Amino acid sequence: MAQWKPDPTFYPSPRLAMTAPAERLAYVAAFNPNKDGRPDAMTVVDVDPGSNSYGEIVGNVAMPTAGDELHHFGWNACSSALCPYAPHPHMERRYLVVPGLRSSRIHILDIKPDPKQPKIVRVIEPEEVFAHVRYSRFHTIHCGPEGIYISALGSPEGDGPGGVFLLDHNSFDVLGQWEMDRGPQYLAYDFWWHLGHDVMVTSEWGTPNMIETGLQPELLLNGKYGHHLHFWDLRRRKHLKAIDLGLEHQLVLELRAAHDPTKTYGFVGVVISTKDLSSSIWVWHNNKGEWKVDKVIDIPAEPADPAVLPPMLQGFKAVPPLLSDIDLSLDDRVLYVSCWGTGEMRQYDVSDPFNPKLSGSVHLGGIVRRTPHPKNPDQPLNGAPQMVEVSRDGKRVYFTNSLYYAWDEQFYPEGIKSWMVKLDANPGGGLSVDPNFFVEFDGYRSHQIRLEGGDCSSDSYCYA
Repeated sequence: MAQWKPDPTFYPSPRLAMTAPAERLAYVAAFNPNKDGRPDAMTVVDVDPGSNSYGEIVGNVAMPTAGDELHHFGWNACSSALCPYAPHPHMERRYLVVPGLRSSRIHILDIKPDPKQPKIVRVIEPEEVFAHVRYSRFHTIHCGPEGIYISALGSPEGDGPGGVFLLDHNSFDVLGQWEMDRGPQYLAYDFWWHLGHDVMVTSEWGTPNMIETGLQPELLLNGKYGHHLHFWDLRRRKHLKAIDLGLEHQLVLELRAAHDPTKTYGFVGVVISTKDLSSSIWVWHNNKGEWKVDKVIDIPAEPADPAVLPPMLQGFKAVPPLLSDIDLSLDDRVLYVSCWGTGEMRQYDVSDPFNPKLSGSVHLGGIVRRTPHPKNPDQPLNGAPQMVEVSRDGKRVYFTNSLYYAWDEQFYPEGIKSWMVKLDANPGGGLSVDPNFFVEFDGYRSHQIRLEGGDCSSDSYCYA
């Protein structure tokens, strides 16, 4: 695993990472929703416009056991290996760490021998994790300076608390629970950090028992899903502060911190307001030593004929945006926002993070719109922009259309037909759909995307 020279995909700063070569491959997690005994798979998609197989699946590795529900995944090492307080410059970005959100099983995939055909080199069974930490249902993976950080939604029994644990990034052995003093934190979901300031930020979804059968209306309307942000001392592993966004702001999910390590702000998406079904984006920031959170974007629900809505929404006569993912360009200037309900990918100029400006928008799919892709203009699409990933130079935006099996079935009850698309980002703002890139996942549903060599949510930097 060690090299004599630093991995060429590691960059000291986001500014330098933006000069990296364009990605040629994308790794896409795909799960089998059919319960027919077939396992999930890691797929490899050709994203090189000069290739004869551009926009096609060129590799596929099946997991050894059915029922994992692959969801999020990440690298064993990335640019954070160059950070001065825990340097590991001779690590290499070689392995994908791929957990099953349902199974709590972790797969280690080696991409080095053949990047188009990853090989499973280790499977960490859930019992091995449970022997070290009381966490299960593993979600976010981040390659930290000193190890692989993994968030978990709850306990093996399906309750809380959720939290974070670490794997050794050489052996992949389970090291243990990250938190030394968790304070009032109970619900968990995503995490990100400001490495130069020794601060971690975490968000909240719900315990496994609150989410695995679908969105539970009684929990939602009673404000039981996550509505806090948590701030932590990263080095001391100690809870510092919880900020309540308010009971109406339910499902405080995706976090994207500023890539510039000298900055102490970031963005978080809120899926739904119980007041009006809107979605929102908030910015956290440090003001004279005090952490604060301010709402900076509102995205309203859209009126709709109940006859075209799924049963869960018919009484509201509206389709909510259901903001489900965000991504921030490496120069911290552009924020991408997935609206999984209304079928819209939004682009915001966040050069001033406190005054975002809508700079572009594309519609595809959606609960009501079903906007087709230009490659198949007569084929209405279901599902909608969900997991979004941006190239390091900020010129290409990829996304898939499935959220999570139990929730897919509630909002798209006819069953999601899964796809992946690519947008081109215009330098001055605006988005256009690549008419030649439309990947279909026959019998599977695609979720998170990781780009070869890194992307806008895979790496952390310690230098500006």
